[in-house]
Amino acid sequence: MNKVIQMGRLVADPELRYTQTNTAVCRFKIAVDRFAKGEEKQADFFKVTAWGKTGELVQKYFTKGQRILIEGRLQNNNYEDKNGVKHYSNDVVAERVYFVESKRQPEDKQNKPEQSGFFPDDDGDLPF
Repeated sequence: MNKVIQMGRLVADPELRYTQTNTAVCRFKIAVDRFAKGEEKQADFFKVTAWGKTGELVQKYFTKGQRILIEGRLQNNNYEDKNGVKHYSNDVVAERVYFVESKRQPEDKQNKPEQSGFFPDDDGDLPF
C-alpha cells in the first residue's frame, strides 16, 4: 500500500498547466513542520502534483502561505537529463486535498466553496 497524508503550507502559489491532451496538471511545494524533542522546529519541503479537476481546484482556491492537507501517494520521479546526469526525486501525487483553515482570501479567490471541505478525485466520486 502506498498512502501519504501530509499537512503543511504552500511555499508559493500553485502553477497550473495543461498536457497536450488538455489534462490539467498543477504543481506546487509544501513545507511540512517536523518536531524533534528538544530541538527547534524544522520543516521538510515536498513537491506535489495534482491532476485533472483536483489540480484545477488547487490552483483556483489555494495560495502561498495557506495551510493544506494532502492525501495521495508517493511516486519516484527518476530521469536522465540531456547531459546524461541522473536525477532522483520522490514526489507526492495528490488524490484529494482539504482546506485546513479558514482565511480571508484576495478578491480573485472569493468564490470559494466551504472552507472545511475536500476536493474529490478526478472522477468526481465522493468518499462516502
